[in-house]
Amino acid sequence: MSEQPQPETAAAHVRKTRVGLVTSNKMSKTLVVEHIARVPHPKFNKIVKRSKKYYVHDEKGEAQIGDKVRIVETRPLSKLKRWSLEKILSH
Repeated sequence: MSEQPQPETAAAHVRKTRVGLVTSNKMSKTLVVEHIARVPHPKFNKIVKRSKKYYVHDEKGEAQIGDKVRIVETRPLSKLKRWSLEKILSH
């Protein structure tokens, strides 16, 4: 039996990233990051702001309130945490 090579599928899954501000670091190894997206209104096309809070895993506990951070999608780490800290962009 000869094995046929599998056809190449799409590239490996590219994880989503977001940039936001740390609003809370009171939990151990967890941050709350607020991401603000500027999107056009579906009917009127005026640019409106949409905000969303993400629970982010911060293993070293290095981010502080007010920091601008980049977060990346990851496997579920707890009931609410699906993101992890990639980089602190500014203090």
